[in-house]
Amino acid sequence: MPPRKLSIDDKVPFAEPGKNLRPLDVPMAAKLAMIAGDVVLVLDDSGRIVDYTADPRDYPDAAQWLGREWLDTVSIESRAKVMEMLANARKGVTQHWREVNQLGSESDVPMRFIVLSLGPGAGSLALGRDLREAAALQQRLLQAQQSLERDYLRLRQLETRYRMLLEQSPEPVLIIDADGFRVREANNAAHDAFRSRPGALQGTKFPAHFAKPARDQVIAFLGSAMVSHGLQPIEVEPVEGSEALKLSASGFRERGNQYMMVRLSRVSRATEQGANATIRVIEVMPDAFVLTDARMIIREANAAFVELVAAASGDQLRGRPLSDFVGRPGIDLDLIDSQLAKHDTARNVATVVGARDGFDGEPVELSAVRTGDEQVCYGFVIRPIGRRLRDLPPTSDTPRSVEQLTELVGRMSLRDIVRESTDLIERLCIEAALEYTSNNRASAAEILGLSRQSLYSKLHRYGLANPLDADD
Repeated sequence: MPPRKLSIDDKVPFAEPGKNLRPLDVPMAAKLAMIAGDVVLVLDDSGRIVDYTADPRDYPDAAQWLGREWLDTVSIESRAKVMEMLANARKGVTQHWREVNQLGSESDVPMRFIVLSLGPGAGSLALGRDLREAAALQQRLLQAQQSLERDYLRLRQLETRYRMLLEQSPEPVLIIDADGFRVREANNAAHDAFRSRPGALQGTKFPAHFAKPARDQVIAFLGSAMVSHGLQPIEVEPVEGSEALKLSASGFRERGNQYMMVRLSRVSRATEQGANATIRVIEVMPDAFVLTDARMIIREANAAFVELVAAASGDQLRGRPLSDFVGRPGIDLDLIDSQLAKHDTARNVATVVGARDGFDGEPVELSAVRTGDEQVCYGFVIRPIGRRLRDLPPTSDTPRSVEQLTELVGRMSLRDIVRESTDLIERLCIEAALEYTSNNRASAAEILGLSRQSLYSKLHRYGLANPLDADD
């Protein structure tokens, strides 16, 4: 759209102004002037304001302009324009709109003025239009343009970082469209994986880079990856090279189109075979094996553990606390956890499996290990020892050695152990219990089948109490 003309140049004049505009009188001319400008100043030959019209709500300082030189009511940079307009009005030169800043008590008011001569010696008329709305619109336009430039710069920076990450990544990564599976982008590692020269993968069909028997599998996997998440990577054979690749993919949308990010990794046959062999050995080993997280929630269990706890399958155990199956509530696993936190291992800990109300559980021997720093895991090996306990001498006989006596601690109550025993045996049992629980007297009392008060009494009796306990 061409710019709007702000002067009477090149405009078609009235054909018969004397005839058609003759009814115009002074009141009508005043109305036309008030309509033509937001501010109208009546100036004498010297440029002094002798009259004006303006809305006092929009121009509260207009009354102060009356009687002053127009030059004194404008900003310093606008005075040259005012002087030029007044001079041209006296000479009868055709005027043009000029931008002038009228002074105000709070801020300057940007305006556009044109000066019309009223005749020789009659002064002139200055018609002004307010530019504040236009200035605000220009300011918003400038802010929007600056915002777009900042967003463009930010996008350029993000694109630069994305390109750098993509190219520096040692893992082969490709971006393909979801419609025809054509490669849009591929990093250097992807070109190396397919033994292609740089830039040769763009525009090619991704499945074509794999062996013919694997192409249908690749297409089916990519289709599934667009509608579901968490798919396990598949192993496929590329056309070039003998090393197999693991393929994983995830879909995303951009500007209304669907794309996929494909990641590739090389498969190490030796590592894979070793890992599979380890898994098979753990699965068939005669001792029960359990893998838990840091909260001792079961993640994996072999067949021996499933049989030991009389479960239907390993899936039935996953996600359940190990304490539901192993140990006496609040004793064994807490002690094992504290020992693992200190030493990362626990060896040959006597505990039970399947303890419930009315059933003491089957005695077992447990060893555990703690692995990982950021993601802690616990591994447990559990071995039933019920047959070994049945081979021990009857408890009614006096133990023949300290080792034989301490093996019974934690497997039966203190009352059964010392029924036919002497005070010496009772003291040895208490010492063994304190050592077993790392001097945790509450747990020792629970293991020995005593109340805390009874244990404290026996500790004082045998001189095993801390001198500070006398205050308690």
